[in-house]
Amino acid sequence: QVQLVESGGGLVQAGGSLRLSCVASGRTFTRYAMGWFRQAPGNEREFVAAISWSGGSTRESDSVKGRFTISRDNAKNTVYLQMNSLKPEDTAVYYCAASTFTIPTMRTAYDYWGQGTQVTVSS
Repeated sequence: QVQLVESGGGLVQAGGSLRLSCVASGRTFTRYAMGWFRQAPGNEREFVAAISWSGGSTRESDSVKGRFTISRDNAKNTVYLQMNSLKPEDTAVYYCAASTFTIPTMRTAYDYWGQGTQVTVSS
């Protein structure tokens, strides 16, 4: 019903920046809260950031606060994750997801998921 496609991942040196994009299609995008999660090998999938459907409220995990910024452009059906001051610990597969709740941090609150995009930060 909702398809999410991430892009923008790649290899970057520590201290560098990347911007991830997630394009939604298939259902109304503007009424979904959107979130970003990440998962490194051997680790659990963890919350990164979320944004309300209007874009008026955001939430970021403590590990990325001050470095990552989530935003959305509903006219383009797209949510972004601007990642600055990247660290090797940020290396993971990053997933975007859509939720009918507000700005949840729990994985179970999200109904639709993208395929993920790899982010690798070298030292």
